[in-house]
Amino acid sequence: MLLGCIGDDFTGSSDLANTLAKANMSTVQYVGVPNRSAAPHVEAGVVALKSRSIPPAEAVAQSLAALDWLRAQGCRQFLFKYCSTFDSTPEGNIGPVAEALAEALGAREVLVCPAFPTAGRTIYQGHLFVHDKLLNESGMEHHPLTPMTDPDLRRWLGLQTTGPVGHVPARVVRAGPDAIRARMRSEDAAGRRLLVADAVDDADLVALGRAADGLALVTGGSGIAMGLPENFRLQGLLSAASRDWAGQGGAAAALSGSCSTPTRGQVNRHRQSNPAFEVTAEALMSGETSPEQAAGWALSQAGLPLIYSSAEPEVVQLAQERYGKDEIAAAFENFFAETARLLVAGGVTRLIAAGGETSGAVVEALAPHELAIGPEIDPGVPVLRAAPDLVLALKSGNFGAEDFFSKAARLMEHGA
Repeated sequence: MLLGCIGDDFTGSSDLANTLAKANMSTVQYVGVPNRSAAPHVEAGVVALKSRSIPPAEAVAQSLAALDWLRAQGCRQFLFKYCSTFDSTPEGNIGPVAEALAEALGAREVLVCPAFPTAGRTIYQGHLFVHDKLLNESGMEHHPLTPMTDPDLRRWLGLQTTGPVGHVPARVVRAGPDAIRARMRSEDAAGRRLLVADAVDDADLVALGRAADGLALVTGGSGIAMGLPENFRLQGLLSAASRDWAGQGGAAAALSGSCSTPTRGQVNRHRQSNPAFEVTAEALMSGETSPEQAAGWALSQAGLPLIYSSAEPEVVQLAQERYGKDEIAAAFENFFAETARLLVAGGVTRLIAAGGETSGAVVEALAPHELAIGPEIDPGVPVLRAAPDLVLALKSGNFGAEDFFSKAARLMEHGA
């Protein structure tokens, strides 16, 4: 294994695995830290954790355990992958994990770049934009677990870390890999190890990736990985193996627990012409709605049934105030986990999950050891094979076109 990756959630990990696989790097996504060695053909391994919203100390411990396993596989470089909207709180977990990994590796000049221009996430002057809006005006300020209220990544990361945060500005990035490396050395000499890098298009990400050749640790969104495979290819280390992929027939179902603006639009579009079952906080917490009821309903439907809880921010806030933020989050995760298990047990072979926490709960419930990477549905969202007769689509809340659910089901079935 050449490149060892640690993802802080399952959707982001599949996004990263998709980026590497598209660059013809033999890639496997692992569900948690494996208990056995990787297959010899694996060139990039992505260890998917569910560590984004847990206490920082637990996130650090899990990430270091993943690092230990990846180091044992012989990896030459490591990548810590987090969300392209930098989902975190002032306490972490991005900063504490990045610092811990850097310390364990003795890494300096560590890039911090969540940019994903294809999905509208860009960084300029250290500030994160979502399309034409600053992060804190994009809807992410209403996120129920990690509300993003400051678009300045240097300032936000500075709250989470013990050392000063540096910057690689756009004018330097545009000057190319040599200029980037010179800037990184200068920032390191000034005592700044974590370096927020501007990136407004894919060419910037490729330049940053080329500049990262030989660095022990890189951090960011999936976009920062765009330039990394070429570094290994130029050294003659990649096999250029092709991917074989076949579609999966059978019953399909979709689960959505994301309250992001894009997912709410996708839910509204899908339920106009497809069966849909809404799960409200009140019905769930009172026991009126159960996984058995929801799964039974879906298994009796034709087409692509959708089970969803994708409420407006105001509704989510009221529910959190009434039932408790952590309590209601746990209740929904448990609901979607058990519903997914019942759907697969009932014969569903194509399962779509929308939302990072929802996808994490689904994967943990189904417990595949590893996920093979298939064709891309929308930018950052591939089809994943979890078993010979089961494929998944794990979508971040902010990803996907408005017709994502129906598009995913078609591609999962036909394979192209």
